[in-house]
Amino acid sequence: MLAVTTVEPGLPDELVAGARSAFADQYGEPPATVGRAPGRVNLMGEHTDYNAGLVLPVALPHATYAAARPRGDEQVRVTSRQQEESWEGTLGELGPRSVEGWAGYAAGVVWSLREAGYAVPGVDLLVDSTVPVGAGLSSSAAIECAVGIALLDLVDAADDADPLVAAAIRAETEVVGAPTGGMDQTVAVHGEHGTALLIDFRSGEHRPVPLDLRGHTLLVTDTRVSHALTDGGYGSRREDCEAAARALGVPSLREATLEQVATIEDERIRRRATHIVTETARTTETVEALEAGDWDRVGGLFDASHRSMRDEFEISCPELDAAVSVAVEAGAVAARMTGGGFGGSSVAVVPDERVEAVMNAIDAAFVLEGFRSPVHLRATPSGGASVHRA
Repeated sequence: MLAVTTVEPGLPDELVAGARSAFADQYGEPPATVGRAPGRVNLMGEHTDYNAGLVLPVALPHATYAAARPRGDEQVRVTSRQQEESWEGTLGELGPRSVEGWAGYAAGVVWSLREAGYAVPGVDLLVDSTVPVGAGLSSSAAIECAVGIALLDLVDAADDADPLVAAAIRAETEVVGAPTGGMDQTVAVHGEHGTALLIDFRSGEHRPVPLDLRGHTLLVTDTRVSHALTDGGYGSRREDCEAAARALGVPSLREATLEQVATIEDERIRRRATHIVTETARTTETVEALEAGDWDRVGGLFDASHRSMRDEFEISCPELDAAVSVAVEAGAVAARMTGGGFGGSSVAVVPDERVEAVMNAIDAAFVLEGFRSPVHLRATPSGGASVHRA
């Protein structure tokens, strides 16, 4: 039998202590505070956030921890326990496209919070994380929000949740240059234990949706296919959606109907818009099905969503298709790809007694297909960003 590889979230207290210890080793003194923010898995609503639609993400127990200490000068130093590269510069050097690589997500929040009027000083930062990178589980937003809440704590403003979301989005879109829609940062801040978070990007409202799994496990499978939001695929889909809205004369595809979408002449643009309109409707239906405990309906909605992402939006890949189909064959009641696409992860709802069988079946299928071995994690609905003071 294959040895299944899983990613454990770790114990928060131990991870906070580890971040503090690593910070002291790196910088010679302990941090003043440690911020924590989770990764996320999305249950429904892919690419709908930037179309003023609905999304239904869950905050993961897997999280990023950012240890921070203010400096007496304008230096900014950023290091990570997972990355060899570090970054050093000054507050004056920060700005749009000013920091390359992973450090842009951290240093970018220093800049965006200062732009928002917070007197963030020069700072030393160390990042530690159990969120898989490139898996479509929002490791970038976890960095941004962990760093952001730590920085806000340094200026006695850690209760300012909405400015934190806005600052994290601005760091990613302007400093890093990734066209995020805002779902990841919102759930990283506002996620609650035992719930999914229904977010409406037209009204700006969000509410927790109780997630009683009733003997089921949310199983995430990281296909380990490279996933990046800055490589053009994500941006081109956003451009297609904007073209569809222009063709229909509506401010966003949230206002479009399927009847209107059917009139779009460009076949590719029409298919992109079809996914967005139907995916937003599926998000509402998924909330209803979860609240009713109707797993058959959830399964049908997950299947329709995956097919739409595969065929209409064209963001799946052979590894994701295999993970989804094999999970259902092995006993999952629902499965779909999750995240921005072009690799990343699938999410399945699996009866507790079938979890090991599903993981083994996916691993075996990947071996037969010649794919890289996947990694699995259990997605227990968890809380949003928090502060752990020294």
